[in-house]
Amino acid sequence: MSASATSRVRLSVARDPLESGCRSGDFQELAIHKQDTGNEQAMQTTAIQPVASSRPVRHSQRGLVIWHGMRIRDFRKLVKVGAELHWTQLHRILPTLAMLPYNSLMEKIENWRYGKQLAATEIKPPIFVLGHWRSGTTLLHNLMTLDDRFTYPNLYQCIFAHHFLTTEKVMSGLTSWLVPKTRPMDNMATGWKLPQEDEIALLLTTTYSPYRNLAFQGHRERYADYFDFRGASPAEREEWKQAITKFMKKITLRHNKPIVTKSPGHTYRIEILRELFPEAKFVYIHRHPYEVIRSTVHLREVMFQTNALGRINLENHDELVYQAYEQCIQTYEADKVHIPPGHLHEIRFDVFEQDLVNQMRDVYAALNLPDFAHVQPKIEQYVAGQKEYKKNQFPTDPVLADVVNTRMKFALDLYGYDPVT
Repeated sequence: MSASATSRVRLSVARDPLESGCRSGDFQELAIHKQDTGNEQAMQTTAIQPVASSRPVRHSQRGLVIWHGMRIRDFRKLVKVGAELHWTQLHRILPTLAMLPYNSLMEKIENWRYGKQLAATEIKPPIFVLGHWRSGTTLLHNLMTLDDRFTYPNLYQCIFAHHFLTTEKVMSGLTSWLVPKTRPMDNMATGWKLPQEDEIALLLTTTYSPYRNLAFQGHRERYADYFDFRGASPAEREEWKQAITKFMKKITLRHNKPIVTKSPGHTYRIEILRELFPEAKFVYIHRHPYEVIRSTVHLREVMFQTNALGRINLENHDELVYQAYEQCIQTYEADKVHIPPGHLHEIRFDVFEQDLVNQMRDVYAALNLPDFAHVQPKIEQYVAGQKEYKKNQFPTDPVLADVVNTRMKFALDLYGYDPVT
């Protein structure tokens, strides 16, 4: 990709930075619009037509980058451990630096305003959507958040996790022009109010996240410990636990409903999540390894092109994706045995996409969630909007096919997928 083309790639943070749940050729996207009315939310659903091409439509980046929600001390933390900065990314670095004092100040105001309320807030048992990037987690998350008996983190809350209780109602409207209307990887709708994965909030409040790789391209040793935290220091692990707890309390204080959240990163963290939320429930979705890895490689490239603060370095890029996939599946399979019956449901994506309504009914039944009939009409509306849509077809990559058939054979066997031919 040329430098001029790279500069036109739009930010991929909105809703889900690494995974859309389905390619633009798989499904129509469902935009979920919620407006605050006190502690209640009014929901409207709108079917958004996807583009016919699987290639991202490139537009101006507008102004938003993932780092705009950081405080001064978080940015210092990244720089101290060797974050890669380069003058060619000044259009991202300078606005990020300008936002640091604002975020730091607004966090202090928020802590002063809401500190006592947050300390007294109890988090209702959450539901975590799990699965490797590009496995269908966003599709599943979107469908679950159609149920207005649940709530979820939105894009504004994840980017500005330090102070959204104080600033969201005013600033989300004033700054809506900063948010791209569509995502670069699949041209799906984006917006401040749409669902987002909480991994963004955890990156910006602690820096301890696999998404730290955007500042350390090619240096897996600088972020690998933050997949499952087993290699992290006790202090880092404790800081992360406090950050996710505080973030979930903030969402609860805003909406007072059970939270449905998702992050592919949480697939590695069942142990720590159950420690924090012993009554939590989990939905895990998996997909053919070939489809997952092929899409993840591409979307990681998009993330670097749109959020890197240093020179883009894709050296050894595919190998890093392979390692993350292996660790994800192996860690999940080892840890899921500790989830009690009735708190975990597993889904196979190719079955899920063929019968969304009944598959969602199974999710509700398996996890003993509230009456499915309440949300069924909204899911049926979603399905009705996609009946005539057909998937894009792509030629098979023989190199990746060989990797999947050999190195990832354990996953093919585990989930009953056929080898790539």
